[in-house]
Amino acid sequence: MPFNIPILSILTFLPVLGMIITAFLPKDNIKVIRGVTVAVTALQIIFAIMVWMNFNTALPGINDMKTYQFVERFQWIRISGLPIFGNIAIDYTMGIDGISVTMIILTALISFIGAIASFSIGKQTKGYFMMYLLLVTGMMGVFCALDFFLFYIFWELMLLPMYFLIGIWGGPRREYAAIKFFIYTLFGSIFMLLAMIGLNMTTVVQVGGIQWHTFNLIDMMNPINHLPGAIFTGTLTTWRYVGYLALFLGFAIKIPMFPFHTWLPDAHVEAPTAISVILAGVLLKMGTYGILRICFGIFPDVAAATSKYMVIFGVINIVYGAFCAMAQKDLKKLIAYSSVSHMGYVLLGMAALNSQGMVGAIFQMFNHGTITAMLFLSVGVLYDRAHTRGLNEFGGLANKMPRYFAFVVICYFASLGLPGFSGFISEAFVFLGAFQVFQFWTIIATLGIILTAAYMLWALQRMFLGTLPERWEGLTDMNSREMVALLPLAVIVIFFGIYPSPILNLMTTSVNHLAALVQSATPQVIQAATTLQ
Repeated sequence: MPFNIPILSILTFLPVLGMIITAFLPKDNIKVIRGVTVAVTALQIIFAIMVWMNFNTALPGINDMKTYQFVERFQWIRISGLPIFGNIAIDYTMGIDGISVTMIILTALISFIGAIASFSIGKQTKGYFMMYLLLVTGMMGVFCALDFFLFYIFWELMLLPMYFLIGIWGGPRREYAAIKFFIYTLFGSIFMLLAMIGLNMTTVVQVGGIQWHTFNLIDMMNPINHLPGAIFTGTLTTWRYVGYLALFLGFAIKIPMFPFHTWLPDAHVEAPTAISVILAGVLLKMGTYGILRICFGIFPDVAAATSKYMVIFGVINIVYGAFCAMAQKDLKKLIAYSSVSHMGYVLLGMAALNSQGMVGAIFQMFNHGTITAMLFLSVGVLYDRAHTRGLNEFGGLANKMPRYFAFVVICYFASLGLPGFSGFISEAFVFLGAFQVFQFWTIIATLGIILTAAYMLWALQRMFLGTLPERWEGLTDMNSREMVALLPLAVIVIFFGIYPSPILNLMTTSVNHLAALVQSATPQVIQAATTLQ
């Protein structure tokens, strides 16, 4: 660790401190309440940059605790002598590798942008920003935790603030959208909890001559720590399939993967702009991150055996999501379905189980976070003025709102994967990796590029070209606050489209290690998957 401060804990719990400060502020002091949230999230960016600058790209992490960085670990809960379970050890363990560091940077960035976008909230401002800060803690904790019990706490912690942020500050059907989001996610979490308990019963470590059942994710990845004859012990056993699928289901709902995607359009349409930014920018990535970190790490044999099914679902996400987006007349719903489509590229790259595909998948997670944040922010800019999101209700906005038009062009072209923007690089790596293993499905997936271009350009044409309706003559261009929110994202999207190495270098060693782990688990399964078309 380059410096002697618990930087991951600071990153995670700094928003809780901000929430406590906000709780003691007068509810009418809106400027100070907003300022606290912006200051806290700005500090998170500073600490995230410190992590980035001191991160050693040569250390792999993944299944080797000694090569994780910024590790914080101490005993938390010890329960001994339990019937059946025996001795249970739960530690407060945090650490990052090349996969999680990119997500920490993304979370800090999007949290700050979301805080600025939240200035448009006009009712119960104090409660909103307290819930917002609690949500940021949950998100950051998921990417830092290396103990499954701690990971699960942060995972569930996000449910409460997101439920209220949609249910109280959302649109006309906010209660329905909030409940649907809560039920879907909680349903998946039940299966995750059962798998976590099974893994705890399977995994033991010796501490001081005493055998402890542990929730440590890195210990769970090492077969040496598995009890002989325990529930998830062995290779490609029925119970290992069950455990993998239980975890995969919980993560797939969060992605969201077809057919568990139906909560997403409702949540996006009803959520406030800033919460849509958080939802698309960070929360969806937790599903794919969980698959990479936990499913692939603990069940590499099953991941290899089932990759041929994952690629099918990835292609369905890409094509089905694009067709649904093309049919939308509500701009926010169009972008919501585009998220379903673009997260399919992440599944496609992960299913390849090689370094190129997984690097592309993780970079796509980062790029989708920044690009989709821009897309939802652009919707919020227009909705705040026109109070409608109907695509067919506009036209000719390019001359009326030139600055706004410039930002929309950047995020729309980045979303369709145009060369020169970051989305092109990640999609190229995804296709490069996937084509080595699944040629047929990769060719089908390229339809997503054409369909994305179709609905994005069609939306651009309907909104910005042609004649401006008379009722929009009073529309004003973007203000300084909206520029501050969108400009950093636009710079990042263009910069990493031209020079992606700073992000790619962070993850390459860890991804190579993970790909080697999965491919070495069952070579015969990998060979079978390679020949399947």
